[in-house]
Amino acid sequence: MTLQISGRSKQYMETAQSLLRAARSMTDEVVATRLKMLADDYQRRAEKASSADSARSVARSAARDEYDWSRELA
Repeated sequence: MTLQISGRSKQYMETAQSLLRAARSMTDEVVATRLKMLADDYQRRAEKASSADSARSVARSAARDEYDWSRELA
């Protein structure tokens, strides 16, 4: 099974990775912790966006298949 990542999900993941890189370079532990928490939030958003985009894709495919099936019956 191939996992496809949507553009929106990819952007969220890139942001999360940037935040984690910034957190690693911080000397202030409070700021680093907040950046890590924000990165975790962006990773959750990426997962959610990927799931939502996959569901939309499946729904479109099912609708297209249903449309093609009804044309075959005509």
